[in-house]
Amino acid sequence: MLSIVVPCYNEEAMIALFIEAVDRVMFQHPQKIEYIFVNDGSKDGTLDLLKKYHQARPTEIHYLSFSRNFGKEAALYAGLQHAKGDFVTVMDADLQDPPELLPEMLALIETKKIDCVGTRRENRKGEPIIRSAFSRLFYRLINQFSDTKMVDGARDFRLMTRQMVDAILEITEYNRFSKGIFSWVGFETEYLSYENRERVAGETSWSFLSLLRYSIDGVVNFSEAPLMLASLVGALSCIGAGIALVFIVIRALLYGDPTSGWPSLVSIMLFVGGLQLLCLGIIGKYIGKIFLETKKRPIYLIKEASPLLSKTAENK
Repeated sequence: MLSIVVPCYNEEAMIALFIEAVDRVMFQHPQKIEYIFVNDGSKDGTLDLLKKYHQARPTEIHYLSFSRNFGKEAALYAGLQHAKGDFVTVMDADLQDPPELLPEMLALIETKKIDCVGTRRENRKGEPIIRSAFSRLFYRLINQFSDTKMVDGARDFRLMTRQMVDAILEITEYNRFSKGIFSWVGFETEYLSYENRERVAGETSWSFLSLLRYSIDGVVNFSEAPLMLASLVGALSCIGAGIALVFIVIRALLYGDPTSGWPSLVSIMLFVGGLQLLCLGIIGKYIGKIFLETKKRPIYLIKEASPLLSKTAENK
């Protein structure tokens, strides 16, 4: 069986289109499928629509509904926890992940005996220039500073074996970054490339700032480079201050102690103070992550679910 995990946040306009597109692709395929939609605190009619589809197809279409918006990472984790298939795929409801790749992905994973078939965009056509530039910069930085390598343009859309999914579920950390986790578990993965696609309907919930915060979380979760940078900046500042102190003492001994130079002194103080605040901010980010982990809060809370998933949740 193939489990299709679909995180949803305000996707009322896309649910019917998504199910129709996947059904059309998988209609002639012998693989039995189940849909697991995770309603991540949607404010529109997403949940009501999911209930209607579940009533029409109770053995194939299931849903989980969170008590509030916990974020896509929590929705992915919840969907993987409740997926029962021998193979599990993660897809966005906006149809930017092409359903027509599913048969090819299934064929690859079965014939080559690999653990995962991922997807990546060949280009970022149609995406805002600034967002594309920052995305490329993120992958360049994370691959430079982290031991966990990530493929530029890789999507969350991937087909995984049960063994790989179980390994991912063993990682129970609160601060989750799925792209890094998929790479960190280390199972054999091949990638399929495809042309970038726009949303078919509705509006994306990912703004530039939310993507920026998400990328910062990725760097912090999978690299100690920012801490090393903070230490390096602190060391260089100390060395610079020491050199400046020696210069000032020698100048005072040779030429006296002039009263001029207050603007430069204030500028130096502000510069060093700014570096200190920057380093404290980087350290504070890591301490904040540690704080959230030590609280041991649940990654998500389920308000309601379709009957079969409710039983699964009780067993867990």
